[in-house]
Formats: sequence, structure tokens, C-alpha cells
Amino acid sequence: MDHGLGAGGGEGLVGAGERCEALASRGPRGSRCRLSPRCLEKLAGYLDEGPAAHGWVEDQVWTTARVATLIGGKFHVSYSASGATRLMYRLGFSPEVPARRVAERDERAVTVWKEATWAEVEGPGRRAGATSASRTRQVSPGSRHGDEPGAGEVAPRS
Repeated sequence: MDHGLGAGGGEGLVGAGERCEALASRGPRGSRCRLSPRCLEKLAGYLDEGPAAHGWVEDQVWTTARVATLIGGKFHVSYSASGATRLMYRLGFSPEVPARRVAERDERAVTVWKEATWAEVEGPGRRAGATSASRTRQVSPGSRHGDEPGAGEVAPRS
């Protein structure tokens, strides 16, 4: 079996130029973007306008499903939710967190809610004092029966 190390001491070795060419990147794998650079710019503008500008008035959050629907409606190109996620990241958007607060946010209403409703929901909390990291009920040392080392073992026969 020849492993490239012939009797002549290297006839089968790959040259440095060939090795670099073989290891060179062939570019990113996967399917190419189906939107042109101009369409990507337009999409970024649409995303900056917010969901309400495109018919989603319930909240100001771009979901991947909404982005995929927007792309289909504006560019007549079908994207899955995961494809829309990758496209959003590529454009610098994150589908999980809104980039900024909604324009219609009422700070006074938020403050009132925090003081009244949240205080009621949150409750008084735990009382101060010694706590245990264990979720099991603590047992007092005097009530332990048979959990000493060796308890329950059979005595050796003589």
C-alpha cells in the first residue's frame, strides 16, 4: 500500500502550492440568498419602519413568521421561518428582542402598573431567616433512625 512516501523519499508528496490550493476556502456553504443586494436594502428599510407600518398593529415585534410573510408579499420570494431568522441576523436584526421601545409607550401608565399591579402580583416574598439549599424537608438529628453508616447491614456470621 502506497501512502505517498515512495522509495525515492517523497515522489508522492503534495507540493506546498497544491496543498494551499486544496485547503483554500470555497466560500460559504448552503443556499445563496434569494434576494438581491437592492432587495436586502429595501427589506432593512421595511424592518426599520416596524410591523405596524405593514399591518401588524397588535405589537411592535418582528417575528420570523412575520418577516417571512413580509418577504413573500414584497419580493414574491418564499422564506421559511429559520431562513428569515438567518436573513435578519445578516441584516443586523434580532428576532427575539425589539431594537427599541415602542413609539406609543406611555411611561406614566407603566409606572402606575409597576407600583400597583406588579406589587400585588409579586407579593411579600420570603421571610428573612435561615434557609436551606435543599428542597427536601429538614429532619432533626434526634429523629434519625438507622441512617448512620452501616445501618441495616446484616452482621457477619462467625
